[in-house]
Amino acid sequence: MRKTVPALIIAAFVAAIIIALLAGRYPISPIDIGKILLSELGIEGNWQPATQEMQSVLIRIRLPRILLALVVGASLSVAGAVFQALFRNPLASPDLLGATAGASFGAVLALLFFPPLSPWVSLSSFAFGVAAVLAAYYMAAKSRDRSTSVLILAGIVVSSVFQAGISILKYVADPYNELQAIVFWLMGSFQAAKWDTILWPLIITLVCTTLITIVGWRLNIMSQDDEQALSLGIDIAKWRAFYIITTALMIAVCIAVCGTVGWVGLVVPHIARFLVGPEHRRLIIVTAFVGGTLMLLMDTTARSLFSSEIPISIMTSVIGAPFLGYLVLSQKRG
Repeated sequence: MRKTVPALIIAAFVAAIIIALLAGRYPISPIDIGKILLSELGIEGNWQPATQEMQSVLIRIRLPRILLALVVGASLSVAGAVFQALFRNPLASPDLLGATAGASFGAVLALLFFPPLSPWVSLSSFAFGVAAVLAAYYMAAKSRDRSTSVLILAGIVVSSVFQAGISILKYVADPYNELQAIVFWLMGSFQAAKWDTILWPLIITLVCTTLITIVGWRLNIMSQDDEQALSLGIDIAKWRAFYIITTALMIAVCIAVCGTVGWVGLVVPHIARFLVGPEHRRLIIVTAFVGGTLMLLMDTTARSLFSSEIPISIMTSVIGAPFLGYLVLSQKRG
């Protein structure tokens, strides 16, 4: 079975993209999609679609949204896999160190002064997301106990502070305008996807995922035991900081664009680990593909199932919550 896994993953990845291109309230046939893509690639021939509206919908709306969903799914899933290895906890997820809460606070703060599509919302979200992780890491570094449990506790403290800040901002927000924008943003959506908004998430995700994959063999050691890692010459503090900073960048830049998206970073690493095993150089790549595929399928369902779009956080919760229950029960039986 393991030999066929790569082919199945790639097939599912391509199938998800095709389904996402076809799905939507504005129908576009596969032939017209092919014509539009060939025309955009500059291949000579009579590739004009039936209408210019089709070309506009596909190029300006669906393709950026598809790419953003793939990037966000891959980014959050890789971050979850790294955190589960670093903290040796199968229930670890990207919001463990406060990045999600910090980024959400930054966005909510900006929404009080700027419209939802303003670049200041994304910039503020990114800045506070990174600051939250740095604050958690600074608190843990000042402790005499350098174990991962202290870092987790520091992350919980930072998350609680930012969650309280979000509640205060929601309380003082204008209930007729600002509060609606805040609630909608916190529920997560890919509606704001444009070619210029996906550039930085794409670049940072590709660079950070590549770096994590290259040094993934260290995760294999660090996921076992600190004493074993030290005996093999691994500088635990340095590499833990490297993994946390790279994953924090991915988390913050993605949340800054699409809002809060939960559960994916918890669920997908377990699926990937079941498919290819625990070796992290292989696991990280598979996690990225599976996470992107799953997120794209959920977003396609969210925008196609009903006349009004379902927030993506609801779709991820529908899958994530039962999966968490399964993990808890399986650990109890173990």
